[in-house]
Amino acid sequence: MQEIKESFEQARLMLDDFLSDNDNMNRIAAAGELMVKSILAGGKIISCGNGGSMCDAMHFAEELTGRYRNDRPSIAAISISDPSYLTCTGNDYGFDFVFSRFIEGTGKKEDVLLAISTTGNSVNVCKAAEIARHKGMKVVGMTGKDGGRLAGLCDIELRAPMSDYADRAQEIHGKIIHSLILFIEKNL
Repeated sequence: MQEIKESFEQARLMLDDFLSDNDNMNRIAAAGELMVKSILAGGKIISCGNGGSMCDAMHFAEELTGRYRNDRPSIAAISISDPSYLTCTGNDYGFDFVFSRFIEGTGKKEDVLLAISTTGNSVNVCKAAEIARHKGMKVVGMTGKDGGRLAGLCDIELRAPMSDYADRAQEIHGKIIHSLILFIEKNL
């Protein structure tokens, strides 16, 4: 019972830490503005990540194409998560290229990449960010720890406070995702 309570207390402390820095709110708003501008220009938001971060990428895209809180037109978003695509590309080119090949084939300069990595060092996520930048796309990164390599590849980095475990960063990422979706809905 105590471990369960401590887990919630740790999550609250991480959220309090994140909220204590007003720059975090400014960065979320700036990322939302990039995404709104992309959609208005006929672009889309492409999201990617590994493991739990892939689940976050999928959740982000489905809330935009489906609905979040209220009925509204569908918003152009896609997560790189199709199992047949991932296994085909992983088999043919290697797991490091599963996201970058997708960006290479479908990304355009009006698009935004939402790249999610709790360490900021996922090779395949960093390669996707590199290709996106090469194509003139904007890159919003959600990271943790010290931001890793991904931090330097982002137009806007949204970093969860330092933690020893990925789940703490993912909890902050989940709230950031919902905040971005709400921002996008209200500003389109």
